[in-house]
Amino acid sequence: MTRVKQVCLMLITALLAGCGADGEPVQPTLNAGLSLSDSGVHVGGGVGLHQGPLSLFLGF
Repeated sequence: MTRVKQVCLMLITALLAGCGADGEPVQPTLNAGLSLSDSGVHVGGGVGLHQGPLSLFLGF
């Protein structure tokens, strides 16, 4: 494993370990969608966290 991967893994682990450390955990939001078109069916969505001025959203 390269050093960059090791550092990223440690940062992600520390971030996840800190969730809810100052109180109750933040409930994530989920957005999902399905669309039909001439070219086929498309599925999309995302997961987000919102707390105060901080927002994190990962789409798929």
